[in-house]
Amino acid sequence: MKILFISLGCDKNLVDTEVMLGMLTQKGYSITDDEQEADAVVVNTCCFINDAKEESINTILEMAELRKTGQIKALVVAGCLAQRYKEEIQKEIPEVDAIIGTTAIDAVVEALEDVLKGSSQNFVEDINRKPVYGKKRIVTTGGHYAYLKIAEGCDKHCSYCIIPKVRGNYRSIPLESLIAEAKELVEFGAKELILVAQETTLYGKDLYGEKALPKLLHELCKIDGLYWIRILYCYPEEITDELIETIRTEKKICHYLDIPIQHGSDRILKRMGRRTNQQELKDMVHKLRTAIPDICLRTTLITGFPGETQEDHEELMAFVDEMEFDRLGVFTYSPEEDTPAATFPDQIEEEVKQDRQAEIMELQQEIAFAHAEDMIGKSVLAMIEGKVPDEHAYVARTYMDAPNVDGFLFIQTSEELMTGDFVRAKITGSYEYDLIGEIDHEFTE
Repeated sequence: MKILFISLGCDKNLVDTEVMLGMLTQKGYSITDDEQEADAVVVNTCCFINDAKEESINTILEMAELRKTGQIKALVVAGCLAQRYKEEIQKEIPEVDAIIGTTAIDAVVEALEDVLKGSSQNFVEDINRKPVYGKKRIVTTGGHYAYLKIAEGCDKHCSYCIIPKVRGNYRSIPLESLIAEAKELVEFGAKELILVAQETTLYGKDLYGEKALPKLLHELCKIDGLYWIRILYCYPEEITDELIETIRTEKKICHYLDIPIQHGSDRILKRMGRRTNQQELKDMVHKLRTAIPDICLRTTLITGFPGETQEDHEELMAFVDEMEFDRLGVFTYSPEEDTPAATFPDQIEEEVKQDRQAEIMELQQEIAFAHAEDMIGKSVLAMIEGKVPDEHAYVARTYMDAPNVDGFLFIQTSEELMTGDFVRAKITGSYEYDLIGEIDHEFTE
């Protein structure tokens, strides 16, 4: 039987998808990306913000049409939307045969086989159940890089966020299991591992009574054949001196840190339930840049949060201007039901949110373009992502670029290169967020 698997949402969700794909293929199912030849469909959904929710619902409805006409024999819905809205999905979209919650991904084979036998049941477990780990994965990122999910859930309970209610409390995956999984991913070709969780910086606190991310990183750095380790989702208040020193001294760890800060106004940060104020954020950025001068800092912001005044917005703009983050994304606030912020007074009009988002991105664009120009003449290590069709050029990423969120380096060369190869490139130009370069033949280690 052929299964079409549609994965929506974040990289953490993608890891869940890869685990489910692994379980299905081990049971003899084959995977297809063509809905015309699929016998069954599994949709792994997201509901983090309204746009993600709409995409998930529209995808389910599209697949429900195939189920209605009998073109497919089973439709299974998994992930965050399934966890959060299981009753609504069953009631409104009867074509959905089975629902798998966020902590029950190991039930995917049973769910599918039940449906194919003519019966069905839902698999929605306690959201604080032990994370699923130690399973074979089918890596869908091309194999030269892979995500390593080190924990599940979140304890922060920010006022705008639904994640703790659909993913549960923070639960770390045991270090030994992560090392075994990492070795397996590298054995199958991964040269870069990207550490992800709702929050990576708290790793191990629940299992070992202390933050164990530095220990995990030291162990990962011992793996032969692994060249890059990238860390995403580091909450600023949890970044320790030990972690900074580990990033600084371990050669395999990219000098890149993703630090979601959400805002720069103390008043709004407090309303959001964040644990840092503006000065603390400034101090952390200064500390990181002092310890690791070439560090690339990425962050995300929310604009149009309930009660955000024009003064708050201008304060955020001044903060962004002063901090000059290397990478920055901005979301407009999305009110999520069952979160405190959705009930706050002074909700902001959508048009105002969009205008403020555009202003911040225009400012950040100037900063990012200037940073790109500053790279001209420098020599950097880059990983090849693929060839530009019909040109003597390749698409690559530097240590400053995480897949799917940051820019690219376009390397002009007639040499034959393979995806996953590392090359030393000299930057010769820039175009907006991207860099242009050539092979640096003069570089010597």
